[in-house]
Parts: sequence; C-alpha cells; structure tokens
Amino acid sequence: MLDTASLVEILAQPKNIVITTHHKPDGDAMGSSLGVYNYLIQQGHHAKVITPTDYPDYFNWMPGNDKVIVYTEKENEAAGLIDKADVIFCLDFNALSRINEMGALVEKSKAVKILIDHHLEPQDFDDYRHWDVNACATAQLVYTFIVDELKSKELVNKDVATCLYVGIMTDSASFRLPNTTSAVHRITADLIDAGAVNWKIYDLVYNNSSENRLRFLGLCLYERLEVLPEFNTAIITASKHDLEQYDIKTGETEGIVNYGLSIAGIRLAAFIVERSGKIKLSLRSIGEVPANDICKKYFDGGGHYNAAGGHSTDSLEKVVGQFKKILPEYKKLLIK
Repeated sequence: MLDTASLVEILAQPKNIVITTHHKPDGDAMGSSLGVYNYLIQQGHHAKVITPTDYPDYFNWMPGNDKVIVYTEKENEAAGLIDKADVIFCLDFNALSRINEMGALVEKSKAVKILIDHHLEPQDFDDYRHWDVNACATAQLVYTFIVDELKSKELVNKDVATCLYVGIMTDSASFRLPNTTSAVHRITADLIDAGAVNWKIYDLVYNNSSENRLRFLGLCLYERLEVLPEFNTAIITASKHDLEQYDIKTGETEGIVNYGLSIAGIRLAAFIVERSGKIKLSLRSIGEVPANDICKKYFDGGGHYNAAGGHSTDSLEKVVGQFKKILPEYKKLLIK
C-alpha cells in the first residue's frame, strides 16, 4: 500500500485519471465521483468519470455530469481511457465485480488504484485505501480524503461541495440514519459554507419524480405490499410487467423499500423486483437485524448492516418464497 506522502507526490503533477463507481450508481456514487472530478480538474489533472451503466436522470444537473462517460454506451472510448490512466479512483464499491465488465479492465491496468469506500470487506485490488465502514457515505470519506489526507480544504469549492452534499444526503436517508453523527453534520455545515445550497439540492433530487413513478409507487403500496406481522417484516414486489406498464426508468425504484420499513413495528423490509431476467433485492432493517448477512448468505450480495442488496436468477415467485423461508432463522431478532 502507498503511504499518503507518496500519493500526494503522485498527484502533485497533472495525470490521466479515471474515476469510477458501482453499476447503477446512486446519489452517493455519483456525488462522490463528481466531487472527486471537480476537485481534480482544479489542479490541472485530465480526469474522466466513467460509470459502468446508466444512472437516474435526477442526477443530471450535478456539476460535471455533462462530461460523464457511460461504459455501456461508449465501451471503446472508456476502455482506452482506462488503459492510458495513471491513476484510477474506485469509489463506493468494495469489489471489482461491482463495476461489471469494467472490473477486468481496471484489474489489468497498471494505474495507481485509490479506493474510497465504506462497505464491508473490501477486495484487495487497490494501492491506496481510505476506508471506514462507520462512515455514513463514501462522499463523507471523499471530504476527509481531500481535507485531512491531501490537506486541500481550499479546493472544496461550490461544485465539489454540491456533489458531496448529494452523496451524504442520499446515503444517510436525509440525515436520518444512526451513522449520521455530529461529525457528519459538521462536514455538511462546511459544505454549505462552501456553497452547497441544501434546500435546492434536496428539491432537485427528491422533488423531481415523473408522474409514472408516483403511479407505480401507488401500485407497490396498494397491491404489491405484503406484511408478515409474525416476523415484523414487510415485502414489496414488482414484476417486469409492472415496470414496463409504468415505463419505470433507472433509479425510479430507489427508496421504495423504505416505505415498508416506515410501518409501525416493522424491523425488516424487502423490495424484490424483476429486471431483465434477474431478481434484485433491496433490504432495510432496524437495530440488530443483519440485512447484510441475509443478502450475503442467501442472495449473493452484501452491503451495510442495516442496508444491503442481493440478486438471484430464480423467478420472482421463487425468490419471494425463499425470502419468507429464511425469516424463522432471524425470528428472535425480528420480534424483539
């Protein structure tokens, strides 16, 4: 592993830099990536953000978004940039499998790889690691990386601050999760002082739904919600037909799982959705209910203790049945 002094020396001169994050990027992924991008371009680096896949339209307003390259849309260009990179920033993911086909390209690259992340059990592919599982968001760690590791607080300008605020706000569920510490609030205060307009950012991210998305949400809550009171668990499902019926686009199912968890007494919520021949699960839990353990053991996934995801190639009905069958294993924690 590189030490900080060596990394500072590497970044002291303009470099070809690629910034990437996990597939189907969320607010923390895009906020962290564009935050790093807006920081690096101030120092004359030739930086490019490459996402493995597309991402929600409601992040398109973010500073630097117009320069983002989506790998699935420009594979040759993206592969060329990775091949020529001197440095690759790997943000908000802990394993190369999380960036799909790009993983093999990044692994083969001779570039210095910098990992900034807050997920459990990071894979050993990086040369420099700024990692803390207790951080509420990777964007929080990007801030401490810039300010504490690189000693460059003066370069946290309005664009950097805006992007990092998006990451922290979204991954902390608007500052409602237990890991939203006083330190997090001090960081967000610094970001506001640097130019992030908190109320406007919230409006652009959360008050920007399509009519179809709201109608789809109504379907999920009225017809696709199942409550299992004996396990204090709520399940919301959505089939491929449901998504097509309401023309649901990337990112428009984000946050639906939280509605299950908002029911009084519910300690575990699942959103199980059928997408292109694969079933994706999003789990949210309260207290000692280990969402990450459930996803890792049964659904080839993982994540944070109370927020995790997984997937399966079985049918939607079979996955829902499998999820129900494992609940007795966690009953003591669910009925506390």
